Amino acid sequence: MKSSDPHPWSVGEVAERFDLPTNVLRHWESVGLLKPARDSADRRRYGEDEIVRIAVIQRSKAAGMNLEQIGVLLDDSSRGRHEVLYAHLADLDRRMLEMQRSKEMTEHAVRCRAHDITTCPQFRAGVADVLARF
Repeated sequence: MKSSDPHPWSVGEVAERFDLPTNVLRHWESVGLLKPARDSADRRRYGEDEIVRIAVIQRSKAAGMNLEQIGVLLDDSSRGRHEVLYAHLADLDRRMLEMQRSKEMTEHAVRCRAHDITTCPQFRAGVADVLARF
């Protein structure tokens, strides 16, 4: 295949480069996230735009978005696009706060001399907001 071909990669090549099973790429296509071109033998051919979309899907999934949310993200004509994205930003903020709290608790646990970490008042402070529900 010539390097000037706008759709140079097969489904197998793309799957291998992204370390994905080919059925994942086919599923993403079936739900409308990908639209690879087809060659004369009806084989999927992925160009640069599809490669970028796959990278966006992977990054978005790693950040906790589901496929429906990713579909909205990738659809510039979606009416609810901003609402979905603002909700995702709020979720990211909430999860980053939880991760920071967990990191602080873990760092304290590494330094703490208490045999049973749950008896340490400073360690317990890290879950005070959760305990306040009782």
